[in-house]
Amino acid sequence: MLRGEFEAGGQSPEALHEAYLARLRGTVAAVGVETVSDRSGVDRDVVASLAAGEAPELTLEAATAILAADPDLPDGETLAAEARDILLMGMTTAVVDVDAVAAGVGLDVGPKTIQQKVEGRHPITLAEYAHVHAFLEGA
Repeated sequence: MLRGEFEAGGQSPEALHEAYLARLRGTVAAVGVETVSDRSGVDRDVVASLAAGEAPELTLEAATAILAADPDLPDGETLAAEARDILLMGMTTAVVDVDAVAAGVGLDVGPKTIQQKVEGRHPITLAEYAHVHAFLEGA
């Protein structure tokens, strides 16, 4: 996720998710809670809880909108598409299908839903993204 900034191999999904959150917190610290909320459209209380070190449930789209509040980064839609591409390329490189991903990620999500989430047709949470990313890097 997040423009290929993370080495997911060897990390647990939980550690990877926390690394994503740390990156988001860095953006909030640099840009400010109010500015991030205004630019991203993410609720101010959610952004504030993130800044306070909490782990609010975020979708990939919300996370990338937060990152896009940094004027040096592309818009949130572009960042989300790049993040989904990382998963799709990971599936291709690891030569795994959605059945293998669904069985291997440890989530209560079927293959069809995994496919819809990876393709962006159904929302994927940042935690779910971390599970899939970690699985693909370990495959």
